[in-house]
Amino acid sequence: MSPSDAGARLRSLDAFRGLTVAAMIFVNNPGTWRHVYPTLRHAEWNGCTVADLVFPFFLFIVGVAITFSFATAAGRREPRAQQLPKLVRRTLIIFALGLFLNGFPFFTIESWRIPGVLQRIALCYGLAALAALLLTMRGQAIAAGALLLGYWGLIRWVPIPGYGAGQLQRTANLPAYIDELVLRGHMFRAHWDPEGILSTVPAVATTLGGVLTGHWLRSPRGQLERVVGLFVAGNFAVVLGLVMNAWLPINKDLWTSSYAVFTGGVALNLLALCYWLIEVQGCVRWAVPFFVLGTNPILAYLLPSLLDRVMITTHVTRADGSIVLLKTYVFETCFLPWASRAHASVLYATADVLMWMAILSILYRRRIFIKI
Repeated sequence: MSPSDAGARLRSLDAFRGLTVAAMIFVNNPGTWRHVYPTLRHAEWNGCTVADLVFPFFLFIVGVAITFSFATAAGRREPRAQQLPKLVRRTLIIFALGLFLNGFPFFTIESWRIPGVLQRIALCYGLAALAALLLTMRGQAIAAGALLLGYWGLIRWVPIPGYGAGQLQRTANLPAYIDELVLRGHMFRAHWDPEGILSTVPAVATTLGGVLTGHWLRSPRGQLERVVGLFVAGNFAVVLGLVMNAWLPINKDLWTSSYAVFTGGVALNLLALCYWLIEVQGCVRWAVPFFVLGTNPILAYLLPSLLDRVMITTHVTRADGSIVLLKTYVFETCFLPWASRAHASVLYATADVLMWMAILSILYRRRIFIKI
C-alpha cells in the first residue's frame, strides 16, 4: 500500500491486525520458555488458549483484506487478467520470506524446514484470493463449508497404515502421516508439522471466512447493523465450534474444523468490537499504537522474528566466565532482578512489544508502508 492510500483503509481492521501482531510478538517472545503462564502457551494438544487464537486471527484478517483489495481493483476497472499475476507474485514472495526465516541464520539444507507460518499464510492467501476472484459470494461460502466438512471426513474416516481410521493422537493422525511421507526431515517436529500439508485445507476455510466477512462490511447496510451482524455470526460460530468439539476436538496443530469455526467466531467478535469502537463511536486514540503495527504487518512479523533468532544463536560471556545465550543474558540482567521468573518473562515480552511499536512508529509517522 502506498502512503497516499492510507486514508482509504478500514481503520478498525488495521487496529485488529495490530492487536494480533502485538499478541504474536508477546506470546512468541517470553523471557524464558521455562516460566510462561499457561494461557500464553499453546495448548499441549486439544483445547485452545490465548496463544492459539493468534494465527487464525491473521488468516481471518487476510481474508477480509482480500475482499477490500479486490473491491479497490474493481473500482479502478482493473481486469481480472491483471489481478491474477499480482496474486501469484504475492503468494510466492510471502512463501519465500517464510523459507528464508526458517533457514536464518545458518541455512542448513539438510534440515531446512519447508512449512511455516508465512508459508501457510501465503498458501491460504493465494487459494482464498483465487476463490474470491473466480467465485460468487455464495460459491465462496460453499467452498469454505466443503473444505471444513471434507477435512473432517478425511481425518475421521481415511485409515492410517498401522493405526486405522479416526486416530487423532500427536503422531498418529492423517495430517502427520502425510507430512511424514512428503516432508520427512524438513518439519518443525521429528514426525509432524503444525503447519503441514493437509491441515492447510481448513486454514483456507478460515481465510474464506474473512473474505465473507469483508463482503458483509462492504454491504450497503448501516454501521450498527453491520456490528450486530458480526456479533451474531461470531457468537453463533463460537457456540457451533464448542458443539463440534464433542465429535472433533478443538486442536490448533491439526487445525480441526471445530477449531476453525470456534476461532473464526472469536475473530468476528473482536473485529465487531474494534469496528464499533472506531467506526461507530469514533474512539480512535486507544488504537494508534496498534495502527503502527497493523499498517506494517510484514515488518512487524519479520523483524522481531529475525532479532529473536539472532538472540538465541548468539553467545556471550558472563562476568564469572560462563557462556550463555544473548537472550538469556539480557533477560537475567535487565528483567530478572525486578521480579520472579514468571513475572520477569512477561516483562521481557511486554518490553519487546513496546520496542517494536516505538521503532515502527517512525515509519508510521512518515507514512511509509511496506507492501508486497
